[in-house]
Amino acid sequence: MRRVLFPALLAATALLLTACPQTPPPPPPPPTACTPQATGYSVQGTQVYTLTQNQGIGDFSAPHVPGELLVLPGGLSPQVITSRVSGVEVRSYLPGGLLHLRVTPGQEREKAQELLQAGAHYVQPNYLYRPLRVPTDPLYVNHQKDYLDLIGLAAAWDAYTGDPQLVIAVVDTGYQNHADMTDTSRWYLPSGQILDLADNDQDPWDDTPDAKANNPFSHGLAVASVLGADTNNSLGMAGVTWAGKVVPLKVAHSADGSITTTTVAQAVQKAVALGAKVINLSLGAPTFDQVLENALVAARNQNVVLVAAAGNDGVDGILYPARSPAVIAVGSVDTNLSKSTFSNCGPELDLVAPGRSILVLLPNNGYGTASGTSFASPMVAGVAALYIGKYHQVKGAWPSADQVYQCLIGTAQDLGPSGHDTGYGFGLVRADRVMTDTTYCFP
Repeated sequence: MRRVLFPALLAATALLLTACPQTPPPPPPPPTACTPQATGYSVQGTQVYTLTQNQGIGDFSAPHVPGELLVLPGGLSPQVITSRVSGVEVRSYLPGGLLHLRVTPGQEREKAQELLQAGAHYVQPNYLYRPLRVPTDPLYVNHQKDYLDLIGLAAAWDAYTGDPQLVIAVVDTGYQNHADMTDTSRWYLPSGQILDLADNDQDPWDDTPDAKANNPFSHGLAVASVLGADTNNSLGMAGVTWAGKVVPLKVAHSADGSITTTTVAQAVQKAVALGAKVINLSLGAPTFDQVLENALVAARNQNVVLVAAAGNDGVDGILYPARSPAVIAVGSVDTNLSKSTFSNCGPELDLVAPGRSILVLLPNNGYGTASGTSFASPMVAGVAALYIGKYHQVKGAWPSADQVYQCLIGTAQDLGPSGHDTGYGFGLVRADRVMTDTTYCFP
């Protein structure tokens, strides 16, 4: 049996305590914390991924970028729109015929109504997204075995450790080099490509405020390390996958760390263009996003597997994009297999994975722990990548996104109320079952 070696783990433990800020235990869950409820959904259920075309206006109560609108013109030319509505300027043209407009901050809803009256089909804000983590969780760890064994990774690694050519996209705050995850080993930085979608340049280095703080934390590095840290190299931590190209697509603006609809949608499109088979989105917003949905559905229809974090508010309501039907929504469990108090509930939840006190890479070659559905999501994304690579090796063809979904949910370990429920979805992802199942995975 091949296993990850940890000869430096004891030494690394001291580093964990010095490289990360020490924080008090998390507060108790709020009185409105969600309780898992059975949904009656079946593993054999058919998922339909059709492009919706909403009409009207989006949700202007949700966080959004001041002074920006995203418009489906409905046959109107940009010239006609700007002639009919004063104070509107075309900022950029987006795929699918969408327009990115600039308006006076504070007049977003007013101008949206005027655009509809002028003949536009649909108008929404440029929504703001946030990386999903719970910063109050403790930052110490002894090793990863306790939670990796829950999803059967050691047994899965006996069967397969990953396809070196498989591209996995991490749509997040960017990347940083680390001794345990270098740009000559796991990071994939294709030359000549815009990988920083927020600042429109080729360098996706995470230089956001959190990554430059006194106790720096790079959300993108931490998330990517869960699925792709160098493994079996006698150093530090193990990633879910041992091989593959992890492409960091930076969607957070360097100046303030803000993440918007436009940057995330463009990153999804870029990931597809770069040949990604799996896209991880450990970020979320509270409202449905028509513009991003278009990009997600287009990616899913090209057999790209999309995985996203459910949210860390501990309440009913899966965040978007996790609640999109085109996306695998992932919640968090603790090592005792109970739902993490911070993990959101909802009928759109598909799977759960360990998400509390997960070992991650920190800037400046540090190690630490982090908690949240942000870190459960890349575990599922990593297992999906292992399955895709193994399927290709065995069958000589790539599995469809629907095949990947059916494999993961069909082999999940049922937790909570019997069958699918709002707190655990179809259950705990099981990498060991994925590698051997002949009903859902390798029929």
